[in-house]
Amino acid sequence: MGVFDVDYNKINILKDMPYEVEITHHTWITMSDGTKLSAKIWSPVMEGVNKGTVLEYLPYRKDDFTALRDEIRHKYFAGHGYTAIRVDIRGTGDSEGIIEDEYPKIEQDDGVEVIEWIAKQPWSNGSVAMIGKSWGGFNGLQIAARQPEALKTIITLCSTDDRYADDVHYRGGTMMASDMLWWASTMFAYNARPPFPKFVGDRWYDMWLDRLENTPPFVEKWVEHQTRDSYWKHGSVNENYSDIQIPVLTMSGWADAYPNAVFRLMNNLNVPKKAIVGPWAHEFPDLAIPGPQIGYLQEVLEWLDKWMGSTKDTTHQDEFLVYLQDSVEPQTSYSYRGVNG
Repeated sequence: MGVFDVDYNKINILKDMPYEVEITHHTWITMSDGTKLSAKIWSPVMEGVNKGTVLEYLPYRKDDFTALRDEIRHKYFAGHGYTAIRVDIRGTGDSEGIIEDEYPKIEQDDGVEVIEWIAKQPWSNGSVAMIGKSWGGFNGLQIAARQPEALKTIITLCSTDDRYADDVHYRGGTMMASDMLWWASTMFAYNARPPFPKFVGDRWYDMWLDRLENTPPFVEKWVEHQTRDSYWKHGSVNENYSDIQIPVLTMSGWADAYPNAVFRLMNNLNVPKKAIVGPWAHEFPDLAIPGPQIGYLQEVLEWLDKWMGSTKDTTHQDEFLVYLQDSVEPQTSYSYRGVNG
């Protein structure tokens, strides 16, 4: 049976998990400059169970925008023995500070500090994996290139190794006006939302005004840099693939904007790696259309179990699984893409 043969959407993934799960809805992680980042933690309830920590690090507001998907995915990891932690990036959600751009150095610095914080917690065994789609896939690659000691593997979906030539800003030196504008506008709207008083207390109003007054439209910076300069080289791991020295699981879809990066990562990373390219658009492959979907969380759990231990698997053979689509009549969208045979 192949990876594309089973529709795991029909299976209740939160049923019959080995461990009960305890949730810490809010905790602060203090950065070296005093800024506090907000985190939510899912923990397996069983003394002595500690397979490692799964970190997702995003600007997408853990307490509303991604709350449902976080509850399903991170609870699944915790129910299988991993501590799972979801952190709002500086200046977003309930975290303090201002977010000034996509993937600035301070975002990576904070990410490294978060990993160091995790490794020092009494519930941690010192091993961390980063997981994420799109923004979280980007910063997983970027932080892996920083080589924090506790980071053992990353799972990166729908992301890119090249911020200038293969993203929503420029292609072939040409400005992607529609993609650039709508994406910058979307983030501007997200960042204008207030934090939750439930977690930040009476400061919520002052924090909100600070965001409204000081969070810039990202597009201004993007338009200032119309050539491949140091601004775009920052965060583009293709500048030096050898900076990444840990195992990588990468995925994308033919209907996504980022399948090309999967091939480049497989060609250029000199680490244990696995890639999956399906028929999907920009979504997790257990939900994405067109189908068929796959058991994404099961794939991730298998990868985590393989690489979160103290020893590396010297028998690992790199894998590249690609869904070959039938030729079909053109139409605006597809719910399912068939395959020959």
